[in-house]
Amino acid sequence: MNTYKIDTIKDGTSFNNDLLIDKLFIIEPPGVPVTQAVLKALAEWEFSELICDGTVSLGNISVTDNEDTDATAPTYNENESGNVSSSVKRSLEDAAKSSSFENSEKSRLAAVQNVYNEYMNYINYVYTRYATHREINQKELADTVKDLCVFIKENRRYVLRITPSAKARSKNFLVIHSMRSTVLAITIGLQLHMSLSKLIELGITCLLHEIGMIRLPPQLYLTDKQLSPGERAQIATHPVIGFEIVKELKFPLTIQLGILEHHEKVNGTGYPRHLTGDKISVYAKIIAVACSFEAITAPREYKTERSTFDAMVEMLKNRNHQYDETVIKALLYSLSLFPIGAYVYLSNGKIGQVTDVNPDNPKNPVVQPLGERETDGTPKTVQTNDSDMRIIRVLSKQELEDVLKSLTAMDGTKHADASVN
Repeated sequence: MNTYKIDTIKDGTSFNNDLLIDKLFIIEPPGVPVTQAVLKALAEWEFSELICDGTVSLGNISVTDNEDTDATAPTYNENESGNVSSSVKRSLEDAAKSSSFENSEKSRLAAVQNVYNEYMNYINYVYTRYATHREINQKELADTVKDLCVFIKENRRYVLRITPSAKARSKNFLVIHSMRSTVLAITIGLQLHMSLSKLIELGITCLLHEIGMIRLPPQLYLTDKQLSPGERAQIATHPVIGFEIVKELKFPLTIQLGILEHHEKVNGTGYPRHLTGDKISVYAKIIAVACSFEAITAPREYKTERSTFDAMVEMLKNRNHQYDETVIKALLYSLSLFPIGAYVYLSNGKIGQVTDVNPDNPKNPVVQPLGERETDGTPKTVQTNDSDMRIIRVLSKQELEDVLKSLTAMDGTKHADASVN
């Protein structure tokens, strides 16, 4: 049972379990924000603290409920002290060990998934810590993002194959969106040959780009109903709120501007300042592309997710020149036209998963045919081309579900990382 000092609870804060005065008297049920009136009344009644068998809810965020997270992975909370990124480092060491095993494709994927889950937990910790204490440990954050940059560089073709389920997304919207966007942003930064110091700043900016949302009612961005003009205007304030948060915490100006401008468009149709072209910061341009690509592929209450191929085509169209062309090109060459993780139908009648890019031609990535192995037992990979090994199309959602069921029945192994891309 966690204890919360009443003077640290802000107006609008909600929790993912019952908030109580004692084990019998409930102040607010899960997900219902604590109002200023309630806080004032508690103070007048001379209550100094509340208890909750849970943590602060950031729009129904609760990484421990994420079905894509290892149940044994630690969950950070605002009462924990010390180096909260130590579990991330341990998982990184385990992932490095797994890469040396022979025939270790499955173990490598599992190790990368574990590290990915640890970073998700860490993001949850950072947001929760700010919500409850109005503080972010910048050095720890920079060190953790530095490790993330190296991790992505060394494991890009595995990390990009991880796709959380729709159920997990609905429970952990801000955490999952921030994590996936950050992975994409750093991947783009690597393609642009950014220095490590710049990659770290970019990663921090993207990890925090939605932090302004925690001061808005969760129902605004988790609803399945169409928002009113007033509600849309309220949502549009989150870049400014996020900017004010990191400015108050004295983050570098480059990070402040990246958060403020991540919804700006090159053609001037973005917000909040309707900036154009070179007036938009580089970090914001990268995050705008990463954020939009992730949003297209994400299932939400009010829309069905689209494949990563559809998302790539949508980004390449770049209607009305919304995004920076250099960043779009970097996205394409980082993921390929048929992005890493996508399941495709080949011209030889076989089905495979895209596992790596072809640096010379983003149209023809490296594919791993399902169920095929080399003589040494390692998964077989083929280089697609424009003649005898062409990619015909991506699989539909139903086709993929049928294929995965067949594979599971054949080898008894659950392909947990094979979500629709």
